[in-house]
Amino acid sequence: MSQVLAELAARVPKRAPNLRPTVLVADLPERATFERRRYEGPHGSREYLLFCPSGQQRPIRGVVMMLHGCTQTPDDFAVGTGMNRLADDHDLIVVYPEQTRGDNMQLCWNWFRPGDQRSDGGEAALLAGLGAAVLAEHGLEPAGLFVGGLSAGGAMAALLANTHPHLVTAAAVHSGLAPGSAKDVVSALAAMRGDASGRAEALTVPSIIFHGSADATVAPVNAGRLAGPLTATTERTGTGPSRRFDVLSGLNASGHPVEVWRINGAGHTWSGGKAEGSYTDPTGPDASAEMIRFFVEILDKRKG
Repeated sequence: MSQVLAELAARVPKRAPNLRPTVLVADLPERATFERRRYEGPHGSREYLLFCPSGQQRPIRGVVMMLHGCTQTPDDFAVGTGMNRLADDHDLIVVYPEQTRGDNMQLCWNWFRPGDQRSDGGEAALLAGLGAAVLAEHGLEPAGLFVGGLSAGGAMAALLANTHPHLVTAAAVHSGLAPGSAKDVVSALAAMRGDASGRAEALTVPSIIFHGSADATVAPVNAGRLAGPLTATTERTGTGPSRRFDVLSGLNASGHPVEVWRINGAGHTWSGGKAEGSYTDPTGPDASAEMIRFFVEILDKRKG
């Protein structure tokens, strides 16, 4: 098993030594807040960062939970995705839970462990409790939570969406894997390579999915497993500053909208991210902007 764990660690891209940014107050919109907190719940505890937007006279529209990838920190992820300023424009709160080395030496969310894949225990239940607590604190309805993540964080975001569909309104998964793709480290490695030995479950909530065609860490085939069979599909092609992308839109088995973005030549990185963060590709398209656009469209439809 030690050899298997070593192989899994080897597949985690190494961080550049200078990429451990600190989120500065100067980087925040005026009157916005960004603070470190700790959540204690029946399924465990975690520290997290909480961004509250500057438009204090306007009602909060929802909460976006952002789950970092392996070896990342919440600060790093906030900087790299640029999510705070986008959320500020739309009166959204952002919560960044922090994985610990005590729970995973590579700081990965444990999406592949059966004990963390349950609705009534483990990390999925812990994150659901944290999300529900933030919603309640700000007087928002239980179904006002949006989740997004990169790599292992994306896999955990997808898992959280499927285990708690009454809580999660929509999901955004970047370079991640479908729930049920793995049950241990060995099957996790297989799923990351693209093997179909697991029982992958498509997302059941409205979802936007991003994956680079040159991802050598998580095989691009996993994007299709996250989406599952779609109906009423349309396709379009576009170009970012230097990358072509193809978008497949349709409805999943639950009748919810799904978008699958396949980004030509992109690796295991956050598309359109800021160079100051780790695992980012500034060339675009801007995954953060598209995530927020998708989430706001869902909010607008619910309001209408």
